[in-house]
Amino acid sequence: MDIRAIAMGLAFAVMWSSAFTSARVIVAAAPPVTSLAVRFVISGVVAIAVARALGQGWRLTRGQWRATAVFGLCQNALYLGLFFVAMQTVEAGLAAIVASSMPLIVAAAGWAMGAERLRPQAVAGLVAGLSGVVLIMGTRMSGGADMVGLALCVVGVLALAAATLSVRGASAGGGNLLMIVGLQMLVGAAVLAPVALATEDWAVDWSVTLGLAFAYTVLVPGLAATLVWFVLVNRIGPVRAATFHFLNPVFGVGIAALMLGEPVRGLDMLGVAIITGGILAVQLSRAVTPPPPPA
Repeated sequence: MDIRAIAMGLAFAVMWSSAFTSARVIVAAAPPVTSLAVRFVISGVVAIAVARALGQGWRLTRGQWRATAVFGLCQNALYLGLFFVAMQTVEAGLAAIVASSMPLIVAAAGWAMGAERLRPQAVAGLVAGLSGVVLIMGTRMSGGADMVGLALCVVGVLALAAATLSVRGASAGGGNLLMIVGLQMLVGAAVLAPVALATEDWAVDWSVTLGLAFAYTVLVPGLAATLVWFVLVNRIGPVRAATFHFLNPVFGVGIAALMLGEPVRGLDMLGVAIITGGILAVQLSRAVTPPPPPA
């Protein structure tokens, strides 16, 4: 892992973590589901246009189409949709912490389904990381955090884990990755648009702050972070790239505190440290693939 890869990984972690702060600004002034659907339309069209300019085509394998649809539904419509709704009442830092448990959930799901065997270091990391999440959630629940919003975040991160498990199918066969990114964003928009029309009124408190937050969310977490992630994975591989996820709880809480003035509590910092260590332990412990079944 060279200096360029480290810089790309740090940039990805900052961009991904900052999305919770910009989303918090957006949902305070505009209907969340409608805002997200509009964001996906813009991001999807831009991604597809750039993909076409780069020579990427529409022809995907059946498995890629299926995985793209699942990814668009689980990550964009469910994960981001639920988080946008939840962040009307849930602090951006807490939302970032819950979302940062995704690598732990993916590792636990892979172990439970028999897809991989985990070394003791990874098992200890899973236990520690999930304990950190429970610690923070318990502290916030006793402190009066909105239970409905928190529950939406939990369901959302489970959907994100499902989307992550499906990404292998979406990228199988190589090529057309940017096209797939654009298409899965349009899937999210198609799912969210009817929900927005049925449940929300177009009531927006227009301001320069809202415009900047929306533009930032579309261009930076929406497009730039996705592109950096794919380039990083191609450069150093998925296992090493995934280690940068351990920075997300730190950056998520820090950016929310800096930009929104959200309080940083002592138990939150302890929980973030435990989660960070757990994710790092899981990612640095190489998975052991199960032996083939007997003939």
